[in-house]
Amino acid sequence: MNKQLNLTNPIYPIMVAIGVAHLINDTMQAVIPAMFPIFKSELGLTFTQIGMISFVLNIFASALQPAVGFISDKKPMPYALPIGMISSFIGIAIIAFTTQYWIIIIAVLFIGFGSAIFHPEGSRVSFMAAGSKRGLAQSIYQVGGNSGQALAPLISAYIFDIFGQRGAAIVLVVATFGIILLSKIATWYKKQLEQERIAKKKRVLISTLPPLTKKQVGIALTLLFTIIFARSFYTTNITSFYVFYLMDHYDVSLRLGQILIFTFMAFGVVGTFFGGSLSDRIGRKNVIILSVVVPMPFCLALPYVPLWAAMIFLVIIGTLIMISFSVTVVYAQELVPTKIGTMAGLTTGFAFGMGAIGAMVIGILMDHKGIDFTMMVVSLLPLLLLIAFFLPKDKPASTAV
Repeated sequence: MNKQLNLTNPIYPIMVAIGVAHLINDTMQAVIPAMFPIFKSELGLTFTQIGMISFVLNIFASALQPAVGFISDKKPMPYALPIGMISSFIGIAIIAFTTQYWIIIIAVLFIGFGSAIFHPEGSRVSFMAAGSKRGLAQSIYQVGGNSGQALAPLISAYIFDIFGQRGAAIVLVVATFGIILLSKIATWYKKQLEQERIAKKKRVLISTLPPLTKKQVGIALTLLFTIIFARSFYTTNITSFYVFYLMDHYDVSLRLGQILIFTFMAFGVVGTFFGGSLSDRIGRKNVIILSVVVPMPFCLALPYVPLWAAMIFLVIIGTLIMISFSVTVVYAQELVPTKIGTMAGLTTGFAFGMGAIGAMVIGILMDHKGIDFTMMVVSLLPLLLLIAFFLPKDKPASTAV
C-alpha cells in the first residue's frame, strides 16, 4: 500500500504561476460577457439569446468539470492544462470574426471545454504546491481566476467599445503566453507525480473538520451547494446584466457602467485573496458566515438606492460576498479529502452551472418582466445564504492535526 504524505513547505513560484494561468484562462472566458453589449447593439440579439450564450458556455463547463476531476483523481493529466487553453484559443479566434448566432454557440463550446479541463487540474496543481497553506494557495489560485473575470467590463469598455468584435483577437496574444506557461507547469506537475510514484508516497489533505458520517457529509455538501447556487446566481446578475440596469435606471454610459461592474469584481478579487488566508486562521465556516451576514442588507437594498450609494454598495458587496469563494472549494475538499480533483470539479463546476442557469433565467425575466423587476427579484436571493449557519464547524488550519 502506498504511504501518504502531507507536505508542509509551500512552493510559492508554482502557486503564483498557476494563479497567473488561471487569470489568463478566465480572461478568455470573460471575453464572452464583455461582448454582451456588442451582441445586443451590433448583432441585434435579445436578452434571452444573450442569456443562452452564457448558459451554453457555463453549463458545458459545469457538466464536464466533475467528470474531469473524477478522472484526474484516478489518473492525473498534466498536459491537459495546455490542451485546455488551446481549445479556448480556438473558441476566441472563432468568436472574433463571426456574426452568426449559431457559430457563437459553437465557439463558446470550445471555451467551455477548455475551462472544464483547466479548473480541476489547476486546483490539483494548487494543492500540490500548497503545503500547509491550503487556504492561501487556493486564494492565490482563485484570485487569478477572479481577476481574469473582473477584466470583462474593462475589455468591453476599452477594447470592444473601440475596436468592436474584432478586438477579441487581442486576447489571443495573452492566450499564447498562457499555453507556454501551462506547458512549463505541466512539466513540473509530471515530475511531482513521478516522484510520488518512485517514493510510493501520495499527497493527502489533512481535514480541519471533525469525523463525519456519510449522511452528515451529504447534508453538508447539499448546504454548501445551495450557498454556491445563491452566490453564483446573484453574482452572475451583477457581472453580466447589472450594467443594463445602470444604463436604464441611472442613465449612465456603457463605459461608466462597465467601470462600476469592474469595481465590484475588483473588490471581489480582494475579498477572495484575504478570505483564504483568513480561513486558515479562524476556520472555513466562520469565513463563509462572514460572507453571508455582513453584505446581505446591502444586497437587499441595492435596487432601491441612488447611484452614489449603489457605487459604495457594489464595493461592499463585491468584497464580502466573494470572501468565501475559495473557502467553499477548500471546505468541500475537506469534507471529502480523498477526492481533491472531484470536489474541485464539483464546486467550481456547480458554480459555473448555477451561473449558466442564472444567466438564462435573468435574460428571460428581463425580456418579459423588465429590468427593474428582475433586479428586485434577484436581490432577494442572498437570503438563501443564511443556511451557512448549519454547516459543520471546523477548526482553524493552524490547530488541525
